[in-house]
Amino acid sequence: MKSKIKAFMDLVKQRNQFEPEFLQAVEEVAETVIPYIVNNEIYYGKNILLRMVEPERVLMFRVPWIDDSGEIVVNRGFRIEMNSAIGPYKGGLRFHPTVNLSILKFLAFEQVFKNALTTLPMGGGKGGADFDPKGKSDGEIMRFCQSFMSELFRHIGPNTDIPAGDIGVGGREIGYLFGMYKKLRNEFTGVLTGKGMSWGGSLIRPEATGYGTVYFAQSMLETRNDTLKGKVVTVSGSGNVAQYACEKAMQLGAKVVTLSDSGGYIYDKDGIDESKLAFVMKLKNNKRGRISEYVEKYPNAKYIAGERPWGVKCDVAMPCATQNEVNLSDAKKLLANGCFVISEGANMPSEPDAVHAFQAAKILYAPGKASNAGGVATSGLEMSQNSLRIVWTREEVDERLQRIMANIHKNCIKYGKQDDGYVDYVTGANIAGFVKVADAMLAQGVV
Repeated sequence: MKSKIKAFMDLVKQRNQFEPEFLQAVEEVAETVIPYIVNNEIYYGKNILLRMVEPERVLMFRVPWIDDSGEIVVNRGFRIEMNSAIGPYKGGLRFHPTVNLSILKFLAFEQVFKNALTTLPMGGGKGGADFDPKGKSDGEIMRFCQSFMSELFRHIGPNTDIPAGDIGVGGREIGYLFGMYKKLRNEFTGVLTGKGMSWGGSLIRPEATGYGTVYFAQSMLETRNDTLKGKVVTVSGSGNVAQYACEKAMQLGAKVVTLSDSGGYIYDKDGIDESKLAFVMKLKNNKRGRISEYVEKYPNAKYIAGERPWGVKCDVAMPCATQNEVNLSDAKKLLANGCFVISEGANMPSEPDAVHAFQAAKILYAPGKASNAGGVATSGLEMSQNSLRIVWTREEVDERLQRIMANIHKNCIKYGKQDDGYVDYVTGANIAGFVKVADAMLAQGVV
């Protein structure tokens, strides 16, 4: 079996040199899915996984715009349309200086499995630009978004490709992008998700990824007749996902003690309560400030510069910042400090060695493609509301979100339960997502 996995990865590496993030994501899937393919004749010999790692379409384009000083700036824009076997391409747009083909291909590949796990009719895609919104004026961001959409609009649509937000793309950016799309196409459609409530958005959408991460952690704990109540939780990040993971964990009785950003993390041993979280939301969402400002407002807390929060003693860890933020050393610290639940809110935040350490310790470990699927699931619910020209209540959307996360958890158990009773959620998520997409690809022929 190892030789089959190696042969597959050698071919993928040959075709995708200098794309480490993408190769990491593919290898993690190959290690669990190839043994399943070999043992199931319906999939064997069809090169389905090889077809799945090749994007159906890769778009790269120039994005010229004018900054406030009148200078012309040029960025690169991307859209990876990875797989449309079960529905139109669906996935976020990321505006960040680190954006490149490797990162977007890894995100698009993960998105295929994540979207399949939701059971909603959505294929996988991802996009973005090497543009940094930090420090830019609203006018600069508007001009960039308009230039970006003036090319992207040709390739997307409500039945073709429906982008959403991601790092660096929030409600403001989605508004500018949608406004330009509407002007260019002369139509009002549900082509973007994450829209404002007054023009087609869905309740719970901003909260969904963070809430879903916590709902998944709760489902894992229930398999051991336990709950989040009274648990100490460390959360990384301080953006949208981290904020709402913190909020829902608090609502379920947990004590969240950390948040972070690229500069470092804060540790509040007393726990982050509603008023403290409200301060963080205002700091990050309105003022675009740094998490270090938290200790100026709450001096009992500590700020640790240049570090991540994985050395803090906790029961539950929720990495909600970015990819590869948990390495093997971090994993060992978490395990040594008694952490026994990890629910990923970010995409692929744990390096392979860290994942293997969590699996070897047989803790409750949920990969992002399962535990952070709540965001895209609620994007799918926004698409449904747009198609029906209706708006569901907050309670209705949250109920659907909880049901979707419970079903994802159930499917992970179905395909990930080992002979000794331990549930390998990595294997479960990978195989469950693969089966849904592979069955659709087989039915549609070689296309």
